[in-house]
Amino acid sequence: MAGFYAARSRTIPPLPWSSFPPPFSLWQDDFVAFVIGCSLSFEQAILDAGVPMRHVESGVDCPMYITNIETKASGPFRGGMVVSMRPFSPANVVRVTQVTTRFPSVHGAPVHIGRPDLLGIDIDKHDFGVASDMRDDEIPVFWACGVTPQSAIRQAKPRICITHNPSHMLVTDHLSATQAII
Repeated sequence: MAGFYAARSRTIPPLPWSSFPPPFSLWQDDFVAFVIGCSLSFEQAILDAGVPMRHVESGVDCPMYITNIETKASGPFRGGMVVSMRPFSPANVVRVTQVTTRFPSVHGAPVHIGRPDLLGIDIDKHDFGVASDMRDDEIPVFWACGVTPQSAIRQAKPRICITHNPSHMLVTDHLSATQAII
């Protein structure tokens, strides 16, 4: 099961972690599983709206950054929100905001537009994904990212954790378009 990773250590190294296929061979009776929405789910809607995305055209992941926005702690799990970033022209910023707002279960509207420094981000130093060159006529747009739990896992240092590799998501028979609310 490529794209799944497990760590067995109190000192979890930076992602990506060592692969242990298949991950469910590590499953224990007291484990808990959950599924988190992903901004990749609304990318087809952005493309259908006629808005190009450079990372899609290039066949690479979008860049992701750990921000200075602290998540609400739950026991040992805490840390900065992770955001994904896609650069757009000013006119397309309005359009992608309209499009993605329709998908609240897969991160919905942007959490921030413009000024990455306000999020504690150096746009040239991504934490995950692939760097994106910002052009002079573009504005960075940031969405909450499903990699946030992995950032919290790094802080908590559990004995064992099975997770996905960024940009390798759970695939179901639910079409992304069905996640739209309007």
